Amino acid sequence: MRIAEHHTEQELQDFAKQQNDARLRVQLQAIVLATQKRPAPDIAKALGHGRRTVQQWVHDYNVGGIDGLADKRGGNHRYLSEEQEDQLRQRLDAGATTGDGVCSLRAADVGTILQKEFGKLYKPSGVYDLLHRLGYSYLCPRPRHPQSSVEAQEAFKKTSSSRSRRSRRIIPKSR
Repeated sequence: MRIAEHHTEQELQDFAKQQNDARLRVQLQAIVLATQKRPAPDIAKALGHGRRTVQQWVHDYNVGGIDGLADKRGGNHRYLSEEQEDQLRQRLDAGATTGDGVCSLRAADVGTILQKEFGKLYKPSGVYDLLHRLGYSYLCPRPRHPQSSVEAQEAFKKTSSSRSRRSRRIIPKSR
C-alpha cells in the first residue's frame, strides 16, 4: 500500500501514544504499520479489523492526513446556526400567524416553518429533536379556535341538556 508522506513514522507513533480516542489510536497504528510496508491482511489481523477497513483508513489518511481519519459516521447534525435557532425560538414564542393556517403550532407545522423561512428540510423526528433541544415540548394543550366564544359554549351547555332525550335502554335486563 502506498502511504502519503504527511508525517514521519515517529510522528505518527508519538501522536498515536498521545491519543485518548481509542478508534483514532487504532487507525494511527494501522498507518504506522503501513509505513513499514506491511500488507493490509497482516495489519488487519494484528489489529483485529477487516482488510478492507484497513485499506479505507490508509486511503483516508492519504487524502486528508490525520484529519482525514476523522469520524465520518452520522450523528447529531445541527442544520441551523445559533442565530437561526434564536430566530426560531422567537417565532415559536410568538405563536401561530395567519399565514400558518392553523390555530396552534404542531411539530409538523414547525417543520413547514423550517422549510419556508429557513430553507431547511427536517424529518419529523428531527423536528422533535430540535424542539427538545430548544426547550420546547411537541405536546401542547388542545388548541382553541380564534373565533370561538366561551359565552356561546356555556349557553349551549345550559340549553342542550333540556332538549336531549334520555336514550332507550339497549342492554336487556338480566333474568
